[in-house]
Amino acid sequence: MKIKETPLKDCYIIEPTIFEDERGYFFEKYNEKRFEELTGMNGHFVQDNISKSSYGVIRGIHLQKGEHAQAKLVSCLEGRVWDVAVDLRKDSPTFGKWFGIELTAENKIQLYVPRGFGHGFSVLSETAVFAYKCDNFYNKESEAGVAYNDTQLNIDWIIPAEDAVLSEKDQILPAFNQE
Repeated sequence: MKIKETPLKDCYIIEPTIFEDERGYFFEKYNEKRFEELTGMNGHFVQDNISKSSYGVIRGIHLQKGEHAQAKLVSCLEGRVWDVAVDLRKDSPTFGKWFGIELTAENKIQLYVPRGFGHGFSVLSETAVFAYKCDNFYNKESEAGVAYNDTQLNIDWIIPAEDAVLSEKDQILPAFNQE
């Protein structure tokens, strides 16, 4: 497993070591001890979530606040997504910056999104199955978010705006400066 820094403080790309032969492949998707050694971050996850979405779906930008804040280790199990992390920690040197990376079933890359970050993704393939490992339990009252199309953040979601499919909740999220 290799850990690469992103331009955002405490946000990491995790590339697995893949062993392939005529039978297929094997890789270690997660190892708490190795993760903590490489990142210096707490790697204890308590909840796994899976979502399936169609082309053009944008999920985000979401986060949990306060005592229910969540760090996430995310990956794409089927298809292709454009994954986006936004640093919303006001005391961070990368506050208000975003980072995007293509996660696919083929590249098996994961992104570690720390607590205090917003997170979202757009689906680039016909369908995609997306996995989230979370280090804290979901709490509805702690939900927060930022509008996916906020002009100050200016996130490139890769898909054309006319193809974007959003939930009602995501259509009314506040602007970045109101979060």
